[in-house]
Amino acid sequence: MIHALGPDGWLINISRGSVVDQPALIAALQAGRLGAAGLDVFAGEPSVPEALIAMDNVVLQPHQGSACVETRDAMGDLVLANLQAHFAGKPLPTAVI
Repeated sequence: MIHALGPDGWLINISRGSVVDQPALIAALQAGRLGAAGLDVFAGEPSVPEALIAMDNVVLQPHQGSACVETRDAMGDLVLANLQAHFAGKPLPTAVI
């Protein structure tokens, strides 16, 4: 996938860090086989490889892919639904097992 973008291409990842082979990404950026990268997620979050931090052709930001009003409202609603279910003695909508 990375080679298809070429030396003028940008790889943007805002989904999951595991979607991109991070060592291959770093190697392609260092070798000039990929022009640049914009990353919102990383393979070993919250750790970010020093090699990515050091590159001028990489833009890094903390995971903000879900930071919209609608998603944050839905997240808050889910917290309330879990609390209401817990205190009512009912199964939680999103139980962590």
